[in-house]
Amino acid sequence: MKRLRLVGSAEIRVMLGGISRQRVYQITNRRDFPEPVAQLAMGNVWLAEDVEKWVAEKRSDLD
Repeated sequence: MKRLRLVGSAEIRVMLGGISRQRVYQITNRRDFPEPVAQLAMGNVWLAEDVEKWVAEKRSDLD
């Protein structure tokens, strides 16, 4: 059985090299960022594979 991997803003901060919470908010609100799969009290969560794919495609645009 394939395990569902989810990430929140804290994990995205790490994936992008320890960027600020404000920068994560800016990035996750971009039109081209993947849609969250759930909205929890602690914040939005995304599928890790969607975020990893987006980072691989867009990383040079973020620097």
